Amino acid sequence: MTADLPTQYTAQETEAKWQRHWESQQTYRADSAASGDPFCVVIPPPNVTGSLHMGHAFESALIDLLVRYRRMTGRNTLWVPGTDHASIAVQTILEKQLKAAGTTRAEVGRTEFLNKAWKWKEESGSTIVGQQRRLGISVDWSRERFTLDEGLSSAVLTAFTQLYQEGLIYRGNYLVSWCPASQSAVSDIEVENKEVTGSLWHFRYPFTDGSGYIEVATTRPETMLGDTAVAVNPADPRYQSSIGKTITLPLVGREIPVIGDDAVEMEFGTGCVKITPAHDLNDFAMGKRHNLPMINILNKDGSINENGGDFVGQDRFVARKNVVAALDAAGNLVKIEEYKHTVPYSDRGKVPIEPLLSTQWFVKIRPLADRCLDYFDNHNSPRFVPDRWGKVYRDWLVKLDDWCISRQLWWGHQIPAWYAVSETGGEILDHTPFVVATNEADARAQAVKKFGDSVEIRQDPDVLDTWFSSGLWPFSTLGWPEQTPDLAKYYPTTTLVTGFDIIFFWVARMTMMAGHFTGQMPFQDVYIHGLVLDEKGKKMSKSAGNGIDPLLMIEKYGTDSLRYALIREVVGAGQDIRFQYDRKADESEIVETSRNFTNKVWNAARFVMMNLEGQTPAQLGMPVQMELVDRWMISRFERCAIQTNECINNYSFGESAKLLYELFWGDFCDWYIELVKSRLLPEAPADSKRAAQRTLAYVLDGVLKLLHPFVPHITAEIWETLTATTVADISLAAYPVGRKEAIDLQLEQEFDLLFAVIRTIRNLRAEADIKPSIKANILLQSHNPEERAALERAASYIRDAGKVDNLEVVAATVADNRSIAGVAATVQVILPLTGVVDLVAFRAKLEKKLAKLAKESESAQARLKNPNFVDRALPEVVQAARDSLVEVEKQMAILADRIASL
Repeated sequence: MTADLPTQYTAQETEAKWQRHWESQQTYRADSAASGDPFCVVIPPPNVTGSLHMGHAFESALIDLLVRYRRMTGRNTLWVPGTDHASIAVQTILEKQLKAAGTTRAEVGRTEFLNKAWKWKEESGSTIVGQQRRLGISVDWSRERFTLDEGLSSAVLTAFTQLYQEGLIYRGNYLVSWCPASQSAVSDIEVENKEVTGSLWHFRYPFTDGSGYIEVATTRPETMLGDTAVAVNPADPRYQSSIGKTITLPLVGREIPVIGDDAVEMEFGTGCVKITPAHDLNDFAMGKRHNLPMINILNKDGSINENGGDFVGQDRFVARKNVVAALDAAGNLVKIEEYKHTVPYSDRGKVPIEPLLSTQWFVKIRPLADRCLDYFDNHNSPRFVPDRWGKVYRDWLVKLDDWCISRQLWWGHQIPAWYAVSETGGEILDHTPFVVATNEADARAQAVKKFGDSVEIRQDPDVLDTWFSSGLWPFSTLGWPEQTPDLAKYYPTTTLVTGFDIIFFWVARMTMMAGHFTGQMPFQDVYIHGLVLDEKGKKMSKSAGNGIDPLLMIEKYGTDSLRYALIREVVGAGQDIRFQYDRKADESEIVETSRNFTNKVWNAARFVMMNLEGQTPAQLGMPVQMELVDRWMISRFERCAIQTNECINNYSFGESAKLLYELFWGDFCDWYIELVKSRLLPEAPADSKRAAQRTLAYVLDGVLKLLHPFVPHITAEIWETLTATTVADISLAAYPVGRKEAIDLQLEQEFDLLFAVIRTIRNLRAEADIKPSIKANILLQSHNPEERAALERAASYIRDAGKVDNLEVVAATVADNRSIAGVAATVQVILPLTGVVDLVAFRAKLEKKLAKLAKESESAQARLKNPNFVDRALPEVVQAARDSLVEVEKQMAILADRIASL
C-alpha cells in the first residue's frame, strides 16, 4: 500500500534526509570482492584550503551522473573522494597568521609550524568536504584520502626513492622559474604567460680599449648587474671585428668579453645581446657553451643581493628604475621604446617570475613522457573526449623539459634525502654528499656505511611539488605500492572527468607516473568539460569578483535543481556553459526552470500515486491490454530510454537531460496524463482503468530511474513512496535500457499528427473566443486515406483534448462561409462558428484587428518611402522593416479573407 506524497516538495528537507541516509547506510561503499565489472573514478582532489565554487559543482554533477548511471547498470562502482594538501596555499595562510601574531616560521621552527598547519587542517581544512556533501555525490566516504595521509605519504616516498635509484631523479644546479612572492621554485606549467606593454631600454656598453661601444637592448635593465658577456653572431659582418674584445660593464666596472654564437639573431634589435647566464634560460645555455661565470644578483625575495653593488637590498623593480637613472646619468642610455612582450607570471604568487640559478631536485622527464607518447600514438590511451584535447596533450608531452620537483616550503612531503653535513662543516651546501631513503634509519645506515659512525645527517628541508603526490593519485588512493584488493579490482580507473586547464598540471603528470610505476595508463577515458562562465560569458575568478556561489543557489532552489540546470546547459562535450544570473536579486532563470521541472516531477508523481488506489508498480504489473495512447506512451518511454543510454555512453550529458525533460514534461504530463484522466474516474470501465494505471505506474517508475543520476534526491524520495519500500534504494535499482520490441515508430508519427491537430483546434478556439465550457464541431480534411484512418482511430482523444462535440474526418469538404480553418501538417482543420460564436461580434473583432494592421502597414510604407531612412539606416534595419511590412500585409490578407467569408 503506497502513501501519498505531501502537497509540496521541500528540497532542503528532502536532500538533507537522503544525504544523511546514503552516508549512514554506507550505500556507496564499494566491495572489491563483489561481482560486476569495475567502474572506478577518482575525484579531482580540491585544495584543502578551498571552498565550493561553481566549477566544483559542475564537475561534481557530471561525475555523479556517470557514477550513478554505471552503478545502476550493474557495474561494481567506486568513486574515491579526497583532498590535496595544497603546499603553497596552506603555507601562505599560516605565514599570514604568524605575521599577524608578530612572528615568523623561522622563529617558531619547523615542528611547531607543522603542528599549527595540521591543527588548521583539522579545524578549517574540511570546509570543502562538507560542501561537497551538500551536492549529494555518491562517493565512498569510507575511502576518503588526503595527499598527506599515511598511505599516500608512503607512496610518495616509494616513488621518489625508486625514481632516484633508477637515475630518473637528480639534484642539480640549474636555472629554475622562481616565484619571489612564495619564495619557491615553480614548475613550467605553474607559469602563466601574460602579454604586457612595457619598455625596451637601449644602452651603450663601452669597449675597454676606448675604441667605441656596442649597443644592447633589454626589457630587464636590473639584470645588467649580472652580465658576464655580450654576444654577436659570428656571421654578422658588423661585429666580426669586435669578437674577442672586452667591454667594461657600466656601473659595475667588470670586464666582460664579446663572444660569437650562432644562436644570436642578426635581425633582432641591434644584433648584440647582453648575456646574463644566471637570470635567463637562453643565456644560461650560452653561458654553458662558452664557460662564462654565472653571477646571481637576486635574493630569494626578489631583492638585489651583495653582487648588485650600489643597488644591494633594493626590490628588483625599484632597482630597475634606479639602474636606468644611473645609466642615463652616466651617458649610457640611448633610448627607451614602448614594447609589447610576454612576461611569465607565477600562477600561485601572481607576480612575474625570475629565472634563478638554484640547486634543486629534478625528474628526468623524457623517459616518462616518451612512454606516454607510445601509449597515446599506438593505443589511443587514454582516449580524450572531445578528441581535440588529445592533440593538446600530445603536443605538450613532446615539448616537456625536466621537471623541477623541489619547493622551498615546509608544508608538504619533505624530500627523503639526508645530507652528510659533517662532511661540509655542518651545513647543507651544493656539494654536500647525500643519501636517499624512505626513512631516517635507512638513511643513517647508508651514511654510516659511506662516512663512518660519527657521520651527522640532516634531512633536506624542502618539500616536493604538490603535483608529485597528485600525479600518483589514481593508484596511490587504491593502495599502491601495496598490491591491495582495491588496486587489483579497480585499477586502471575507468574515466577521469576534469577541466582543460589542468591537462598540463595534472592529467599528464598522472599518465607519466602511472605509465612508469604500473605499466598502464591510469584511466581509459579523459572527459574534458568546459568552464562555467558568468552571465556575461566571462570566466569566473576571485580577482574579477564575478563568481556565483553554488551554495546560495542550493539554498534558494535546491541541489537537484542546480545540478540539473548545469548538466542541461551542456551543448556538446567540452563546451563552456554560460550561467544566467541576476546579481541584484541573486536569482538564476536556468536554475529556476530546473526547479519548476522538479516541482512538475513531484506534482505529476503525486497525481499518479493518488490514482493508483494504493498499489505499487510491482503489484499492478506490466502494462497489458493497452489502448492506443498507452501503446504510444510505452513506445515513447522505451525509445527515450535507449536514447538516454546512448547519450550518456557518448558523454552527451546535456542532450540526455533535454531528452528526459521533454519525455516527462511534454509526453507524460502534457499529453498522456491529460488523455487518460477520464479513464481514471470511478465510472470508467475497469479494464481501461487498469491499463491506464499500469501504464502510469510503469512509466513513472521508469522515468524516475532514468532521471535519478541527474536529480538523485527527489527521485529517491518519490520512488521510496511509489514502491512502498524502505529497504530498496533507487540508486541501486536497474537502469532502464529500453525494449526495442515495444517501440512503434508508425504509432508515434500518428500521434505527432494527432497532437498537431489538437493544438490547431485549441488555437482556433482561442482565436474565436470560444469559452472552455462550450464544445465545438470540427471537420478534419485529408486526401491521405492512411491519415484519415489514423485520425479516426484517435477520434476519442481529439474530442476529449480539443473539447469537440461532433468530429468528422473527410476526404473533401463543402465550403462553409461561417467557419474558420487552420492547417496541421497535411490536415485541414475546420471549425464551424454557427451556434458557438456571436458572428456579428466576431466580425467586429476581426475588422478592428484589420484596421489596426492597416495603420501599421501605412506607417511602415511611409517609412520605407522616406529616403532619409532607406539611405541612412543600416541595411539590416531596412531589410527588417521590409520583412515586417510583408508579414503585416500577409496577416491583413488572411483577416480580409476571413471577414469576407463571414
